[in-house]
Amino acid sequence: MTIGGWRRLILGASVCVLGVGYLAVADPHDPDVLMPICPTKLVTGFDCPACGGLRLVHDLLHGQLRAAAHDNLFMLLCSPVLVYLIWRQARAIGRGEHTRVPGSLAYGLAGAALVWTVVRNLPGWPLTPIST
Repeated sequence: MTIGGWRRLILGASVCVLGVGYLAVADPHDPDVLMPICPTKLVTGFDCPACGGLRLVHDLLHGQLRAAAHDNLFMLLCSPVLVYLIWRQARAIGRGEHTRVPGSLAYGLAGAALVWTVVRNLPGWPLTPIST
């Protein structure tokens, strides 16, 4: 691996560790806590497929699986696939290779995300974020 590749990998890992560390101590359910605003929610008023992801990570870090499912069931169910894809990409970068997500998986995830976006914005959808 080149020095630039190592730097990118270390920088990416550092940003992830800092972000998860912040979510361990800051509660995204609290409106007074500094968190990024979802641009989709800001512009359209609808929840995007990732809305609730920060709350989900916070809940998982605190062992609250039920709250995590309410915050974003789609991301909770897709997280093993996403973790695998991130690991696979990091391994490829470490080897100095390039890797692509298989087309069927990419289209499948995109289609599922679109369906999830519609379903979670339907009136009366039961899985709404649980406040702490």
